[in-house]
Formats: sequence, structure tokens, C-alpha cells
Amino acid sequence: MKMTSITALVLALSLSACAQTTSMSTQNQVSSDLSQASRLPQAPGPRGPVMLQAEYDVKALNVIVPRALKVSEANTFRPSADIVWRGDLPGDRYAQVKAIFEDAAARSTATMHTGAPVVVDLEVVRFHCLTEKTRYTIGGVHSMHFLMTVRDAATGAIVQGPRMIVADVKGAGGARAIAEEEAGRTQKVVVTDRLTEVIRRELSAPVTVLPAAAVVTRFDGTPAQLASIQ
Repeated sequence: MKMTSITALVLALSLSACAQTTSMSTQNQVSSDLSQASRLPQAPGPRGPVMLQAEYDVKALNVIVPRALKVSEANTFRPSADIVWRGDLPGDRYAQVKAIFEDAAARSTATMHTGAPVVVDLEVVRFHCLTEKTRYTIGGVHSMHFLMTVRDAATGAIVQGPRMIVADVKGAGGARAIAEEEAGRTQKVVVTDRLTEVIRRELSAPVTVLPAAAVVTRFDGTPAQLASIQ
């Protein structure tokens, strides 16, 4: 009886060890397979970089700076006003802001000659930039808001908008502001560049640039090299 019990115990232990060895072997094989899979070359993505493409053929631009907007010349950190501008000599701030928008709009639409012919209206709602006190101490934000309306050039019908566009951009302060001024990056350059970027973006649509050798699908479902259908 004792021999039978010992034999049964030895057999049970052998089977257990065999099962553990088989399990570990299976796990090692799975780990090896996963490791090998992670080193396999990955198929390139079907899409390339995304860029902006003009949606319209811009025939004309109209910039409106309502005289109802409140102007402040107070040299405080944050004057209560719609227009705060120190990037030009004292003068007609409405005319100065209009000139900035016209310059930025002309630059941003200079190459927009594809798509439906349109007229773009820009109405300034807020142009609150940094005062001398803010610029030469803590810095802040050039806050620029405007309404954009896109109209059909022939009929005047509204194609898009009006919608509010926020073009805020950070303004340097203290020693950094002085360094920027000495390098030619004035407040006027900063805000004009920002408006140019935003207006161009708002009149464009994102498109994906496919790689030169990309395979695309025809309407009938058959593949075709991109170069063959351009």
C-alpha cells in the first residue's frame, strides 16, 4: 500500500512539473512571437502631411473699424476700451488699426486665386494691445477680435459668416520687449504677422498631401498609383 501511494505521488508530481514546463514554454513562445512582431517593418501610413489650401478666389477686401468703438490713451495696465494701440505715433487710432488689418488681409490673400470668386468683409470688434506701462514691465496679450463675412463676388450673397474670429497673441514685456524692439520686431510687426496668419487660416481648408508613390482608390474600387491620375 505504501509503495502504491509513493508511486502515485511521484506520478502526480511529474505530471505537475510537465504541465508547468509546457505552460512556461508556451508563454516563452508567445513572448518570442510578440517580440519578433514588434521588430517587423510597419506599413507606411496612407496619408502624408496636412497643409492649408485656399478655398476662394478673393476679389476684394473690405475692412471696417466702427467709430462706435471706444479708444483709450490711458497708460494703465488694462484700460477699459475697445481700441488700445501704441505701435504708431499718436493719431487717428481707427485709421491706424484699419491700415494694419488691410495690410494683413492683403498679405494673407495675395495668392488666393482658386475657388469661388468672393469678397471678404472684416469688421473690427476689439483691438486691445499693450500700453507702455504693460509692455515695459510684465507684458501681456494683444487681444484682437473681428467679424469675418465672405460674400459671393457677383451677387453679394453671403457664402460664409458673419462669424467671430479671435486672433489673440502674446506680447513680450520688460527686457524681452526692449530686445525685440531693437531687433525690429515691434508691436506692429507682431500683430500684423498674427493677423496675416489667422486670416489666411480662416479662408483656407486643411488638405492631406499624399506621398508621391501612394496608392489611392478609384471610384470603381480599383487601386491606382497617384502619379497616374494626376
